[in-house]
Amino acid sequence: MPGEYGCVADKPWDSALGELTRLQNTLAMDPITITGLHAMKREGRKIVGVVAWDAPMAELAERAGVDFLSVGDSVGKNLWGHATETEVTVDEMLVVCKAVRRGAKRALVSCDVPGGADAMSAARRLVDEGRADMVKVHASPEVVAELSRAGIAVFAEFHGARPIAELVDEAKRLEGAGAAMLDFRHSGPDAGAAVTKAVKIPVIGGLGGGPWLDGRVRMAHAAIGYGMSWLDSNVETYAHVASIVQAALAAYAEDVRAGRQLKGQRG
Repeated sequence: MPGEYGCVADKPWDSALGELTRLQNTLAMDPITITGLHAMKREGRKIVGVVAWDAPMAELAERAGVDFLSVGDSVGKNLWGHATETEVTVDEMLVVCKAVRRGAKRALVSCDVPGGADAMSAARRLVDEGRADMVKVHASPEVVAELSRAGIAVFAEFHGARPIAELVDEAKRLEGAGAAMLDFRHSGPDAGAAVTKAVKIPVIGGLGGGPWLDGRVRMAHAAIGYGMSWLDSNVETYAHVASIVQAALAAYAEDVRAGRQLKGQRG
Protein backbone atom coordinates (compact mmCIF):
# COMPACT_ATOMS: atom_id res chain seq x y z
CA MET A 1 0.00 0.00 0.00
CA PRO A 2 1.17 3.59 -0.61
CA GLY A 3 2.82 5.28 2.33
CA GLU A 4 2.38 8.84 3.57
CA TYR A 5 3.93 10.26 0.41
CA GLY A 6 2.31 7.85 -2.00
CA CYS A 7 5.35 5.60 -2.35
CA VAL A 8 5.55 1.83 -2.44
CA ALA A 9 8.87 0.39 -1.33
CA ASP A 10 10.14 -3.10 -0.69
CA LYS A 11 12.99 -1.78 1.47
CA PRO A 12 13.04 0.32 4.64
CA TRP A 13 13.56 4.02 3.94
CA ASP A 14 17.08 4.07 5.41
CA SER A 15 18.11 1.23 3.11
CA ALA A 16 16.49 2.88 0.09
CA LEU A 17 18.18 6.19 0.83
CA GLY A 18 21.52 4.45 1.23
CA GLU A 19 21.05 2.83 -2.15
CA LEU A 20 20.17 6.21 -3.69
CA THR A 21 23.35 7.74 -2.26
CA ARG A 22 25.39 4.92 -3.74
CA LEU A 23 23.75 5.40 -7.13
CA GLN A 24 24.27 9.15 -7.06
CA ASN A 25 27.98 8.58 -6.55
CA THR A 26 28.03 6.96 -9.99
CA LEU A 27 27.44 10.40 -11.51
CA ALA A 28 31.13 11.14 -11.07
CA MET A 29 31.92 8.28 -13.45
CA ASP A 30 32.42 8.54 -17.21
CA PRO A 31 29.35 8.71 -19.50
CA ILE A 32 27.74 5.40 -20.32
CA THR A 33 28.46 4.12 -23.82
CA ILE A 34 27.15 1.33 -26.00
CA THR A 35 30.42 -0.52 -25.37
CA GLY A 36 29.73 -0.15 -21.67
CA LEU A 37 26.24 -1.61 -22.03
CA HIS A 38 27.69 -4.58 -23.92
CA ALA A 39 30.14 -5.10 -21.06
CA MET A 40 27.25 -5.07 -18.60
CA LYS A 41 25.63 -7.95 -20.49
CA ARG A 42 28.85 -9.97 -20.50
CA GLU A 43 29.24 -9.41 -16.76
CA GLY A 44 25.62 -10.30 -16.01
CA ARG A 45 24.69 -6.83 -14.73
CA LYS A 46 21.14 -5.75 -15.48
CA ILE A 47 20.66 -2.65 -17.64
CA VAL A 48 18.15 -0.05 -16.47
CA GLY A 49 16.29 2.12 -18.97
CA VAL A 50 13.64 4.79 -18.51
CA VAL A 51 11.43 6.45 -21.12
CA ALA A 52 11.66 10.22 -20.60
CA TRP A 53 10.40 13.21 -22.57
CA ASP A 54 11.79 16.27 -20.78
CA ALA A 55 14.94 17.60 -19.16
CA PRO A 56 13.79 17.50 -15.50
CA MET A 57 12.74 13.84 -15.76
CA ALA A 58 16.01 13.01 -17.50
CA GLU A 59 17.96 14.64 -14.68
CA LEU A 60 15.95 12.83 -12.00
CA ALA A 61 16.32 9.48 -13.73
CA GLU A 62 20.04 9.98 -14.11
CA ARG A 63 20.43 10.91 -10.43
CA ALA A 64 18.56 7.70 -9.59
CA GLY A 65 21.24 5.71 -11.43
CA VAL A 66 19.48 4.87 -14.72
CA ASP A 67 21.81 3.59 -17.45
CA PHE A 68 19.99 4.82 -20.55
CA LEU A 69 17.12 7.13 -21.44
CA SER A 70 14.74 6.20 -24.22
CA VAL A 71 12.98 9.14 -25.86
CA GLY A 72 9.84 7.35 -27.00
CA ASP A 73 7.26 8.33 -29.60
CA SER A 74 4.85 7.34 -26.81
CA VAL A 75 5.10 11.04 -25.90
CA GLY A 76 2.36 11.67 -28.47
CA LYS A 77 -0.27 9.58 -26.74
CA ASN A 78 0.84 9.92 -23.12
CA LEU A 79 1.83 13.59 -22.94
CA TRP A 80 0.40 15.45 -25.92
CA GLY A 81 -3.03 13.83 -26.11
CA HIS A 82 -2.71 12.28 -29.57
CA ALA A 83 -4.90 9.26 -30.27
CA THR A 84 -1.90 7.17 -31.37
CA GLU A 85 1.88 7.39 -31.62
CA THR A 86 1.63 7.42 -35.42
CA GLU A 87 0.70 11.12 -35.34
CA VAL A 88 4.13 12.08 -33.97
CA THR A 89 6.52 13.67 -36.47
CA VAL A 90 10.32 13.77 -36.69
CA ASP A 91 10.26 17.50 -35.88
CA GLU A 92 8.29 16.78 -32.69
CA MET A 93 10.68 13.97 -31.71
CA LEU A 94 13.56 16.39 -32.12
CA VAL A 95 11.99 18.72 -29.54
CA VAL A 96 11.82 16.01 -26.87
CA CYS A 97 15.15 14.44 -27.85
CA LYS A 98 16.93 17.78 -27.40
CA ALA A 99 15.19 18.32 -24.05
CA VAL A 100 16.25 14.92 -22.70
CA ARG A 101 19.78 15.42 -24.03
CA ARG A 102 20.04 18.70 -22.10
CA GLY A 103 19.06 16.90 -18.91
CA ALA A 104 21.29 13.85 -19.39
CA LYS A 105 24.97 14.22 -18.61
CA ARG A 106 25.97 10.59 -18.08
CA ALA A 107 23.14 8.30 -19.24
CA LEU A 108 23.09 7.13 -22.85
CA VAL A 109 20.22 8.65 -24.87
CA SER A 110 18.22 6.71 -27.46
CA CYS A 111 15.51 8.35 -29.57
CA ASP A 112 12.67 6.70 -31.48
CA VAL A 113 12.37 7.09 -35.24
CA PRO A 114 8.61 7.74 -35.70
CA GLY A 115 6.68 5.13 -37.62
CA GLY A 116 6.20 6.09 -41.24
CA ALA A 117 9.26 8.36 -41.34
CA ASP A 118 12.17 7.67 -43.68
CA ALA A 119 14.52 5.82 -41.36
CA MET A 120 17.82 7.16 -42.70
CA SER A 121 16.74 10.79 -42.94
CA ALA A 122 15.06 10.76 -39.52
CA ALA A 123 17.95 8.92 -37.84
CA ARG A 124 20.51 11.39 -39.18
CA ARG A 125 18.50 14.33 -37.84
CA LEU A 126 17.97 12.73 -34.42
CA VAL A 127 21.71 12.07 -34.10
CA ASP A 128 23.02 15.28 -35.67
CA GLU A 129 20.40 17.78 -34.41
CA GLY A 130 18.98 15.94 -31.40
CA ARG A 131 22.39 14.62 -30.25
CA ALA A 132 21.00 11.15 -29.63
CA ASP A 133 23.59 8.44 -29.00
CA MET A 134 21.39 5.81 -30.62
CA VAL A 135 18.10 5.57 -32.52
CA LYS A 136 15.33 3.02 -32.03
CA VAL A 137 13.63 1.61 -35.10
CA HIS A 138 11.14 -1.14 -35.82
CA ALA A 139 12.58 -2.17 -39.18
CA SER A 140 14.05 -4.98 -41.23
CA PRO A 141 17.66 -6.17 -40.89
CA GLU A 142 18.32 -4.48 -44.25
CA VAL A 143 17.34 -1.06 -42.88
CA VAL A 144 19.32 -1.69 -39.68
CA ALA A 145 22.36 -2.57 -41.79
CA GLU A 146 22.00 0.63 -43.84
CA LEU A 147 21.86 2.74 -40.67
CA SER A 148 24.78 0.88 -39.12
CA ARG A 149 26.93 1.37 -42.23
CA ALA A 150 26.21 5.09 -41.93
CA GLY A 151 27.72 5.05 -38.43
CA ILE A 152 24.38 5.30 -36.61
CA ALA A 153 23.93 3.08 -33.55
CA VAL A 154 20.63 1.18 -33.70
CA PHE A 155 18.30 -0.03 -30.95
CA ALA A 156 16.29 -2.51 -33.01
CA GLU A 157 12.74 -3.33 -31.95
CA PHE A 158 10.93 -6.58 -32.67
CA HIS A 159 7.91 -8.40 -31.23
CA GLY A 160 7.00 -11.78 -29.81
CA ALA A 161 3.88 -13.94 -30.46
CA ARG A 162 5.77 -16.15 -32.92
CA PRO A 163 7.60 -19.48 -32.69
CA ILE A 164 10.76 -19.18 -30.61
CA ALA A 165 12.96 -20.37 -33.48
CA GLU A 166 11.70 -17.51 -35.68
CA LEU A 167 12.34 -14.96 -32.95
CA VAL A 168 15.86 -16.24 -32.31
CA ASP A 169 16.55 -16.14 -36.05
CA GLU A 170 15.31 -12.53 -36.34
CA ALA A 171 17.37 -11.48 -33.32
CA LYS A 172 20.50 -13.01 -34.87
CA ARG A 173 19.81 -11.31 -38.21
CA LEU A 174 19.34 -7.92 -36.51
CA GLU A 175 22.57 -8.47 -34.58
CA GLY A 176 24.35 -9.47 -37.77
CA ALA A 177 23.03 -6.33 -39.46
CA GLY A 178 24.81 -4.24 -36.85
CA ALA A 179 22.15 -3.55 -34.21
CA ALA A 180 23.73 -2.32 -30.97
CA MET A 181 20.84 -3.40 -28.77
CA LEU A 182 17.47 -5.15 -29.10
CA ASP A 183 14.08 -4.07 -27.76
CA PHE A 184 12.21 -7.37 -27.50
CA ARG A 185 8.56 -6.56 -26.81
CA HIS A 186 6.13 -9.12 -25.38
CA SER A 187 8.98 -11.60 -25.06
CA GLY A 188 7.65 -13.93 -22.39
CA PRO A 189 10.03 -16.04 -20.28
CA ASP A 190 10.70 -18.81 -22.80
CA ALA A 191 11.34 -16.78 -25.96
CA GLY A 192 12.95 -13.99 -23.96
CA ALA A 193 15.50 -16.30 -22.36
CA ALA A 194 16.23 -18.04 -25.66
CA VAL A 195 16.84 -14.80 -27.55
CA THR A 196 18.92 -13.28 -24.74
CA LYS A 197 21.17 -16.34 -24.74
CA ALA A 198 21.43 -16.47 -28.54
CA VAL A 199 22.90 -13.00 -29.12
CA LYS A 200 25.88 -11.09 -27.70
CA ILE A 201 24.19 -7.67 -27.70
CA PRO A 202 21.90 -6.57 -24.84
CA VAL A 203 18.24 -7.58 -25.08
CA ILE A 204 15.98 -5.09 -23.32
CA GLY A 205 12.25 -5.34 -22.74
CA GLY A 206 9.46 -2.99 -21.84
CA LEU A 207 5.98 -4.31 -22.48
CA GLY A 208 5.78 -8.01 -21.66
CA GLY A 209 9.40 -8.18 -20.53
CA GLY A 210 10.83 -9.71 -17.39
CA PRO A 211 13.96 -10.65 -15.46
CA TRP A 212 14.91 -13.18 -18.13
CA LEU A 213 16.16 -10.28 -20.30
CA ASP A 214 19.40 -8.29 -19.99
CA GLY A 215 17.48 -5.28 -18.75
CA ARG A 216 14.21 -3.40 -18.64
CA VAL A 217 12.86 -0.08 -19.86
CA ARG A 218 9.71 1.56 -18.55
CA MET A 219 8.02 4.91 -19.00
CA ALA A 220 8.93 7.16 -16.11
CA HIS A 221 5.28 8.25 -15.93
CA ALA A 222 4.20 4.63 -15.45
CA ALA A 223 6.92 3.91 -12.88
CA ILE A 224 5.85 6.87 -10.73
CA GLY A 225 2.10 6.63 -11.36
CA TYR A 226 1.72 9.99 -13.09
CA GLY A 227 -1.31 10.54 -15.33
CA MET A 228 -5.09 10.48 -15.16
CA SER A 229 -5.23 6.70 -15.58
CA TRP A 230 -3.38 6.27 -12.27
CA LEU A 231 -5.80 8.27 -10.11
CA ASP A 232 -8.22 5.41 -9.52
CA SER A 233 -5.89 2.55 -10.35
CA ASN A 234 -5.10 -0.27 -7.94
CA VAL A 235 -2.11 -1.40 -10.01
CA GLU A 236 1.04 -1.47 -7.90
CA THR A 237 3.68 1.03 -8.92
CA TYR A 238 6.67 2.72 -7.29
CA ALA A 239 4.81 5.92 -6.41
CA HIS A 240 1.38 7.50 -6.84
CA VAL A 241 2.36 10.92 -8.13
CA ALA A 242 -0.97 11.66 -9.85
CA SER A 243 -2.86 11.69 -6.56
CA ILE A 244 -0.13 13.82 -4.93
CA VAL A 245 -0.28 16.35 -7.78
CA GLN A 246 -4.07 16.53 -7.64
CA ALA A 247 -4.09 17.08 -3.87
CA ALA A 248 -1.31 19.70 -4.06
CA LEU A 249 -3.04 21.71 -6.79
CA ALA A 250 -6.35 21.54 -4.92
CA ALA A 251 -4.58 22.94 -1.81
CA TYR A 252 -3.00 25.67 -3.94
CA ALA A 253 -6.39 26.61 -5.39
CA GLU A 254 -7.87 26.74 -1.88
CA ASP A 255 -5.12 29.12 -0.69
CA VAL A 256 -5.66 31.44 -3.66
CA ARG A 257 -9.42 31.57 -3.12
CA ALA A 258 -8.98 32.13 0.62
CA GLY A 259 -6.58 35.03 0.05
CA ARG A 260 -3.65 33.27 1.75
CA GLN A 261 0.02 33.64 0.80
CA LEU A 262 1.23 30.81 -1.42
CA LYS A 263 3.67 28.17 -0.20
CA GLY A 264 7.10 28.35 -1.78
CA GLN A 265 6.46 31.74 -3.37
CA ARG A 266 9.62 33.68 -4.14
CA GLY A 267 9.77 37.43 -4.57
